[in-house]
This record gives sequence, structure tokens and C-alpha cells, in this order.
Amino acid sequence: MPVLLLLLILLAFPVLEIWLLIELADRYSWALLGYLIVMALLGWRLIMDEKLRVFGRVAQTLATGGTPAKVLFGSAKNIIAGILLIIPGVISDVFAVILLLIPSPRPLNFEQDNSPDFEFEASYESHQESGDGKQGARNVIEGEFRRED
Repeated sequence: MPVLLLLLILLAFPVLEIWLLIELADRYSWALLGYLIVMALLGWRLIMDEKLRVFGRVAQTLATGGTPAKVLFGSAKNIIAGILLIIPGVISDVFAVILLLIPSPRPLNFEQDNSPDFEFEASYESHQESGDGKQGARNVIEGEFRRED
């Protein structure tokens, strides 16, 4: 039953999109054509810009030791929004705008990482005493901690 409902939604979407385009074309004619051309150009530009930026973001994430999954999902979201903008129709444009309003992962900001709120040095000292009561080897573990959101 859920498969049938999904199939009906997928079939109803293009029919509703075409019906809405016909209704809007009767009212706004050339303005609608201009709107569709502008939206297709914006979608194309969004895809081209995202294609250029994704490799830099992935390289930056890998250089800092992170996993690129968030960056790839954010880029995929923007590319899907661009494709929806290219598809002629008002409903697909609304879905594209909703996708673009969903916040993407923030890019790394190295100036913020150097602030004292996000970094501190920690040391741990361990003293071992030998059987005769003298202090033996001294183990020191030093490191830096940096908070990454």
C-alpha cells in the first residue's frame, strides 16, 4: 500500500506542475517565461559554483583531519536544489528554495579555532616511586585540544 501511495504522489507531481504552469501562463504569459528562464539560469549557476567549490571544501576538511561526509551532503543538497531550479515549474522551485534554506555545515574558520575559548594545553604527570622510596621515572603527556564544531 505505501508503494502505491508513493507512485500516486510521483505521478501527480508532474500533472500538478503542468496544470499550474498553464494557469499561470494564462494570467502572466511573458512574465512567466522570463521567470522560468531566470530560474533555470540561477539553477545552472548554482550547480557550476558548487562543482567548483566542493573539491576545495573536501580538501580542507581532509587536511584538518575531518571526514568529508558533511561537506559532500551539503554539496549534494545544493546540486539537487540547482536541478530543481532548472526543471520548469513553480512547485519544484519552491522545493529548491526550501532545500537552500536548510543550513549547510559551517566551513572551517581558523581564526575562531585560535581563540582561547577553544584551545588549551593539558599535561599529565605521573610519578613512579621505586621500592626504596626514591622518585623514579617521570612520565609527562603533553598535548593540545581544539574544539571543532
